[in-house]
Amino acid sequence: MEQENLENLTHFAGFVLLGLSSSPEFQGLLFPLFLFMYLGSLLGNLLIISSIFSNSSLFYAPMYFFLSHLSLADLGFSSNAVPKMLQILLSQRNTISYSGCLTQMYFFVVFCTMDNFILASMAYDRYVAICCPLHYATIMSYKRCLLLAAGSWLLSFCQGLLYVFTMSHLDFCGSHEISHFFCDLHPLLQLSCSDTSLAEKILMFEGTATMLGPLILILLSYIFIVSTILKVPSASGKYKAFSTCSAHLTTVSLFYGSLIGTYIRPSSTYSGSRLRVASIFYTVVIPMLNPFIYSLRNSGIQDAMRRLLRTWLQRRTGVGEQRVSQLKT
Repeated sequence: MEQENLENLTHFAGFVLLGLSSSPEFQGLLFPLFLFMYLGSLLGNLLIISSIFSNSSLFYAPMYFFLSHLSLADLGFSSNAVPKMLQILLSQRNTISYSGCLTQMYFFVVFCTMDNFILASMAYDRYVAICCPLHYATIMSYKRCLLLAAGSWLLSFCQGLLYVFTMSHLDFCGSHEISHFFCDLHPLLQLSCSDTSLAEKILMFEGTATMLGPLILILLSYIFIVSTILKVPSASGKYKAFSTCSAHLTTVSLFYGSLIGTYIRPSSTYSGSRLRVASIFYTVVIPMLNPFIYSLRNSGIQDAMRRLLRTWLQRRTGVGEQRVSQLKT
């Protein structure tokens, strides 16, 4: 038996991702749906990032500065998992190398962690804006926002390295079929023939702390925000204050609602189908919805998008007219 396990380890080349469904008819329906959603996510997040970066008044405003980093994280989040899922649905090429699997898991952890930290930074920004408005410009200076964003990215990259380092010390000598459409943590732990108890404890403790730490900060921020808003005498003032937080609250509810019920539990209790459904929600649906959530009632983003599109159209029109004039001459 030991010889057979050693032989399997020696010839181990990678994993097989089982994807979403084994039914060809069902896959034919899923491919255009997820392609449309992924393209919507790409277009929406790129438009948000371009609109903020092309407008200095938005880029140096803390709320929009953090929103650009949230869109960047969402862009990476969906682009890390969805293209492989689309490839499986279209061509049935569902193999992934060992190094490719660890790389995919690394970026999944990085972008997921980044979402946590950026949502917490945005909650802190809303807290300062509503509870300490006179000191807002001093507290939320561009330098501090830059430090918060840089610290979030650095911690996210470090957490990804911790997960990869932990998983790389495990052996995989049994089935190599992952009941998922990307290399997620718990499906990989279930496939390992090593003793995973220490890895599970490390990952669960560290992962729970990384997830619940920002969530606690978000909840505390909103406790103070609600307490301050309730003291506002006019109904219009209360509505205006609440409206500045509505988009962020919606994103927080969607993101943490899908994540907490999925990951804060031992890997032995995981259901493959439940994990896949939750993963679709936070890798495909939420990155697609966030641009709409933040631009739907935000006049600053809407105006920046209009200016960006107008500039692009004018450039395209100018290029077209130049080509016509060149052909005439």
